[in-house]
Amino acid sequence: MAKDTISISYGQSSPIAKKSEVYFYNQIPDLQAFFYSVKPANRRFFITDAKVASLECMQKFTAMFNDDKYENDCLIMLGSGEPYKNIDTVLTIVKKAMEFGFSKNDTFIGIGGGVVCDLTAFAASIYMRGVSVQLVPTTLLAMVDASIGGKTSCDVGSIKNVIGTFYPADQIHIFTDFAQHTSLQQYKSGLAEAFKTAFIKDAPLLEDFKTKSEKILDRDPALIDKIVRHCVKAKADIVKQDFTDNKGIRAILDLGHTFGYALETTVGLGAITEGEAVAWGISRALKLSWNKGYCNEAFYNEIIQALELYGWETTPVPSLVIGGGVGERVLSIMHKDKKVLNDKIQLIIPKAVEDIVMEPVEDSEVLAVLK
Repeated sequence: MAKDTISISYGQSSPIAKKSEVYFYNQIPDLQAFFYSVKPANRRFFITDAKVASLECMQKFTAMFNDDKYENDCLIMLGSGEPYKNIDTVLTIVKKAMEFGFSKNDTFIGIGGGVVCDLTAFAASIYMRGVSVQLVPTTLLAMVDASIGGKTSCDVGSIKNVIGTFYPADQIHIFTDFAQHTSLQQYKSGLAEAFKTAFIKDAPLLEDFKTKSEKILDRDPALIDKIVRHCVKAKADIVKQDFTDNKGIRAILDLGHTFGYALETTVGLGAITEGEAVAWGISRALKLSWNKGYCNEAFYNEIIQALELYGWETTPVPSLVIGGGVGERVLSIMHKDKKVLNDKIQLIIPKAVEDIVMEPVEDSEVLAVLK
């Protein structure tokens, strides 16, 4: 039984789901019973990856597809991680759906982290011009960010999220206890996205990040539950105002991402988690803000110290980067960002907590915070 529900309405801008119903649960249930307590009206195509399927709480669920009585629904397991977030994997999902005979009236259900959520929703958005999609995020990053808001995507080569659609899930089932079953690195990746959301729109939650780091890093269940629910509500409020990202409102959710995505490409996709890259990106955007006189040194140091409580790098050149010319390499990749306009990078810059702007910056300003 869901203990809490949030509805995210999109008006007429969404192609299929006019709203997403987000359900929160205390513990991971028997997913077999969860999905089959009532006979489904239509067929379901479950999509997960090998890492999620190996979790003890998932094994009974995945094993049931060896039983003929579940032949009406199907399950596929993808490769795990960012290297598989590409168009070939999307086409694998589509081709399997065709092979299994799924119709426009059926439902795709993604069970996994951000990669699985993005790929499942993207495949659903293009299969037969759009089928229903539900998501079960299993990482903290997917709970607080990737599953929420209707953006779908895949990478092209070493560039992240080049192809994608706006296509919200009609249902999102969040079992916060899944966060107890991921690696510390993946957990901290999700924390970075949550930190970003708190910085943008939830000052009290950001205060928790600054004062309760030990309990957060120890994965205190009550704090995880609070972080997830607050982030979903904050992101939902932003997305509802600018679903298709054309008013400049939703863009503030990209705080740290322009720098961060460029870092991921520089070191190689998968070499660093998205959250680690975003946390570093926040530190660079903050330094640029200080350089421009938008914030003072005390505020800069306060946020940098909060980031460092979680072991995130805040130096101009992270330790993973090898070789010289780092600034020029990162800058070159940043110029491929979707927000570039008239050959100028449009950067998300924090002036204060809950005071975030997007504005064009000079290349020299970017280079100044990368050395």
